[in-house]
Amino acid sequence: MMDDVLKELHTGIGKAHDALKRELAKLRTGRANAAMLDSVRVDYYGTPTQLSQMANISVPEPRLLIVKPWDKSQVKFVEKAIREAELGLNPQPDGEMIRIPIPALNEERRRELVKISKKSGEEAKIAIRKARHEALDFLSEADQSGDMPADEADRGKKKVEEVVAEGIKQVDAILAHKEKDIMEI
Repeated sequence: MMDDVLKELHTGIGKAHDALKRELAKLRTGRANAAMLDSVRVDYYGTPTQLSQMANISVPEPRLLIVKPWDKSQVKFVEKAIREAELGLNPQPDGEMIRIPIPALNEERRRELVKISKKSGEEAKIAIRKARHEALDFLSEADQSGDMPADEADRGKKKVEEVVAEGIKQVDAILAHKEKDIMEI
């Protein structure tokens, strides 16, 4: 029973870390990254479609993205969607593809991105605390109903706290790495 609780807790913490990494990948760091365009939706024959599902996105240089729609007639729609996504990017159509130069970030924008990353980190910590709360509730319930001896429930609660503390440390490490990445010129 204790192993199931810890396994569930590890799963919840892992999901929080994965969600944080996905959110942080969307933030610009001054270098080109195909994940920057994950939020872009293109009106593809009347259906909002994720850009990565209708085009190849490549990073030939550190400050350049190239988007090649599979359907060449969609170049104008892809360009429009990137402009309207409010990513601060200026797509430049070039025949069958779109070049997207990544401008250097100024100090103010870097600080703004750090704040956004910290907000995402706090959301991950909240998700981890929620998983902790569920695990502790389950252990308390098992203790009160007699399904688990009291001393085993107490050991379980201490183990849950240790696992959660480690999970929060990992969130802080991920955030510190991203902040360093953002502030690097």
